[in-house]
Amino acid sequence: MKAKTASFPAISNRWRFDRQPRGFRPVHQSVLLNEALDALRVGPEGRYVDATFGRGGHARAILARLGSKGCLLALDRDPAAAAAAAELAVNDSRFSFEATAFSALADVVRSRDLAGRLDGILFDLGVSSPQLDDPQRGFSFLRDGPLDMRMDPTQDESAAEWLARADEAEIGGVLRDLGEERFHRRVARAIVGARAQAPITATGRLASIVAEAVPTRERGKHPATRTFQAIRIHVNRELEELQSALAQAVDLLAHGGRLVVISFHSLEDRIVKRFLRSCARGADLPPDLPITGAHHGATLRLVGKAVHPGAEELDANPRARSAVLRAAERL
Repeated sequence: MKAKTASFPAISNRWRFDRQPRGFRPVHQSVLLNEALDALRVGPEGRYVDATFGRGGHARAILARLGSKGCLLALDRDPAAAAAAAELAVNDSRFSFEATAFSALADVVRSRDLAGRLDGILFDLGVSSPQLDDPQRGFSFLRDGPLDMRMDPTQDESAAEWLARADEAEIGGVLRDLGEERFHRRVARAIVGARAQAPITATGRLASIVAEAVPTRERGKHPATRTFQAIRIHVNRELEELQSALAQAVDLLAHGGRLVVISFHSLEDRIVKRFLRSCARGADLPPDLPITGAHHGATLRLVGKAVHPGAEELDANPRARSAVLRAAERL
């Protein structure tokens, strides 16, 4: 993309925007699909929740294993996901959908009298390929479009609105904590300086600003990768949403029900790993108490080890490279 003024440096050819053909429709490939179904231990009469419907890859695979008495409830706050789910609901009476963030999980499940009766809950975190590939959503630094980044474009403030009002210290803190950006101060300073000339409202301009501010490059990564990740997580309150939903999920499961989470970056996975381990460990009691057997107060049992995509899946879908699946069972 050519810069409009000398103050807005153009992105080098190495990082040029992708141009999609007319009529292009992004295709989403569900990550760790079979592994997720196995971890959920989907049974024909089971009751399940897909807390992140996306474009329905995992949901359709779960429905394929359900019998006539099984049911699947899905949630998503993305309007495009809701549209895809509506089509599925029309054709399958075993499926129902709620257009909401997964932090409302407990309320939705209780409203359907499923609390404590679920055989499995699945979280597939992060953004989907259709979201990344649609320039109008503003998630990608490789496709120029409005700087939005909201999972639900009708709610709260966009990335552009936040960047317009946040001070340099707040921006730098978000880039440091949520993007683990080494040069967070330089990038924040560059953003504040650039917005003094003109509002930052497009992904291309933000990517150019960051590329100019970052003095070194990570091999194979666009220099704006960490900045875009951090802003997206912040705008959507993704980590807060995750912590809230995980805390709700355990009590919604039946005994033996499975909680399965697929995460895509270290901040998410760290939260999931610590939560599952804490629930499996139970209460920290004084060592001299006469209690033996299972951990006192434990609510979950860890199921296997962390699962990563295999070579075949990575060849077919390179975006799966950072995925990790963790599972636990309700005691």
